[in-house]
Amino acid sequence: MELTHATITEIQHEMEAGNLSAKQLTTHYLKQIADFNDQINAVLEINPEAIHIAEALDAERERKGARGPLHGVPILVKDNIETGDKTHTTAGSLALENNYAKEDAFIVRKLREAGAVILGKANLTEWANFMTTGMPNGYSSLGGQVLNPYGPGKFDTGGSSAGSGAGIAAGFAAGALGTETSGSILKPASSNSIVGIKPTVGLLSRTGIIPISNSQDTAGPMTRTVEDAAIMLNVLAGTDENDPATFINWDNDTTDYSQSLNKHGLKNARLGIPRDYLESLNEEETAIINAALADMEKLGSAIVDPVQLPTNVNDINVMLHEFKNGINAYLTNVSSNVPVHSLQDVIQFNKTHKKAALKYGQTLFEQSDRKSGKLVEADYINARLRDLEKSQAEGIDQAINEHQLDALIFVNNYGAGIAAKAGYPSITVPAGYTSTGKPVGVTFTGQAFTEAKLIELAYAYEQATKHQKEPTFN
Repeated sequence: MELTHATITEIQHEMEAGNLSAKQLTTHYLKQIADFNDQINAVLEINPEAIHIAEALDAERERKGARGPLHGVPILVKDNIETGDKTHTTAGSLALENNYAKEDAFIVRKLREAGAVILGKANLTEWANFMTTGMPNGYSSLGGQVLNPYGPGKFDTGGSSAGSGAGIAAGFAAGALGTETSGSILKPASSNSIVGIKPTVGLLSRTGIIPISNSQDTAGPMTRTVEDAAIMLNVLAGTDENDPATFINWDNDTTDYSQSLNKHGLKNARLGIPRDYLESLNEEETAIINAALADMEKLGSAIVDPVQLPTNVNDINVMLHEFKNGINAYLTNVSSNVPVHSLQDVIQFNKTHKKAALKYGQTLFEQSDRKSGKLVEADYINARLRDLEKSQAEGIDQAINEHQLDALIFVNNYGAGIAAKAGYPSITVPAGYTSTGKPVGVTFTGQAFTEAKLIELAYAYEQATKHQKEPTFN
């Protein structure tokens, strides 16, 4: 079996047959990182205990059997998600260069409990792309620039989970954790020709993730296949007593997303196309999405084209208010060895280290710092309520209910903004490549907690088309 791009299911089959160990797989990925990370800069840090963890999991498998489908499987974690081991949690910032988390984020703990090997931390757009305007996707002052393995320096990596996306495309791990506030899983997944799930806010715990927006933040799996993403989502979803959003859906701990892996999942589906969201596509990208829609029709879906959605949903006022509140609360709890304990501290640190830390400025930090951070302003409350009304009742819910749809169809991350404000789920799957080799993804978006249906639709499309091609390195 070719290990670099093997699926989690294939890996488990080989491990159960005794043909592969977690140690062998971990060392394979480490060699892949050693050989090629200098070309794309996706991995920020390696877990020094990774091989030991893999060996321990091999011994456990021998004694007791596998814990589940992630037993012995190496996973990369975006570096704004806390890992309570010998790796840092930095958000790509020089200000957090020496930040060691006291414990794992809730979702990282769930991965470890499932037997995953936390291989290392993935590079990202600094502060998850909420530091400034004009910063390239995938750039951080601590980690430098992530590049797209399909065209390093030529194609956008997507942001802010750029290292997670590029690292999986490059075969550096079997899966990765990304985070999204608006497009930060969907864009790097589609840009790097992999699968990404941006879950409903509340399906996964947010505890231990450096925040941007309490309203919109979520983590999600980034993998090579829909099946692998479903396997990871099964492990990651769950109620966390420290995150009230996870109590919205009481099925968090019992849903098996692997049951949605139905090759006939597009038969009799109704899918809506918000054409207003596709106006900026070029001719080749439009041809790719039209071909994808034709494929879905051949597989038995009814395409409702067009459906109407509000398009003026990209106001960041809510995030500016919530960022100051969230980041001040987070930084209050970091170690005294870290030089910053508030947003104002970070702004001042960056000014003091301007040459290294402020290549692209910190305009969003400064705008956010002008807010009170108390979330009491009428401006904030009204903006939050307006966002919900436009994105849910007048947006996704209205479009889906009016046309009795199973999902909406977008290209790449073009519908990420409205889904983010609604807190609703999306999954993106490779749909093809332009003549220059640029990846394009098709994205399925639904109502709250419809991940099972979205996975069914995406899996059926993926299995029928199999567009994904691996990148090549020099």
